[in-house]
Amino acid sequence: MLTRILLIVAILAALAAGALSFTQVRNKITTLMQQRDDYHNQLTQTQATLETTRKDLTKTKADLTQTQQDLATAKKAEATAESNEAAQKKRADDLNDKLAKASSDRDKAQADLAAYVDASGGLSPKQVAELGHSLKNAQTAISALNEEKLVMGRTIDRLRSQLAELIGTNTVVTLPPNLRGKILVVDPKWDFVVVSVGDDQGVKPDGELLVSRDGRLVAKVIVRSIQKDRSIANVVPGWKLGQVIEGDDVTPAHPSS
Repeated sequence: MLTRILLIVAILAALAAGALSFTQVRNKITTLMQQRDDYHNQLTQTQATLETTRKDLTKTKADLTQTQQDLATAKKAEATAESNEAAQKKRADDLNDKLAKASSDRDKAQADLAAYVDASGGLSPKQVAELGHSLKNAQTAISALNEEKLVMGRTIDRLRSQLAELIGTNTVVTLPPNLRGKILVVDPKWDFVVVSVGDDQGVKPDGELLVSRDGRLVAKVIVRSIQKDRSIANVVPGWKLGQVIEGDDVTPAHPSS
């Protein structure tokens, strides 16, 4: 009987212990489940926060890139503005210089005009221009007359030379002292040459020319025919000291004093 009672007591004690252990295990399981749910919720919140942070970071990067681009654009615009400002300043300085020069030129022109009015004796610019034109025409006419006078003088000298030859006075024909020329053509068969001086240079009929080369006398020639800028001459017998060639120098044998 006692044994049965002790066995019952042991069974009840075991059941009580088992119930207590079950209760403790259940409580622990419940606690663990609650902790798991709490961790899951925290993880979900953390992931959401991380995703939001990532989005914010992406937006911040985009904003930074845009800000850098805006800054570069602003710097470029600033540089352009500074360049334009410098160009405008230079243009303004140039305009000021031109204005100053124009003012100076105007003042000088006014002073010149005043001096011109005083010097012209009250003549108008048109009258002075007409006087200048008349003076120019007169100078042209004088120059033409001088040229004609020179031609007439040469003609007179040539006629005098021909007259002297005709009347047999054997007058020496003088030529301009500064007369200088060259042998252009040589005909050794007939002993005549063409020289580069003529009536325009003062050559006269029967005028004698000395032919030289490198400072040495080669021959003497006498003019027989005269053209405007050249003459034909014959080699004087007994005066051919060497062969006359093209390019030899000619000078007056009897220069006028």
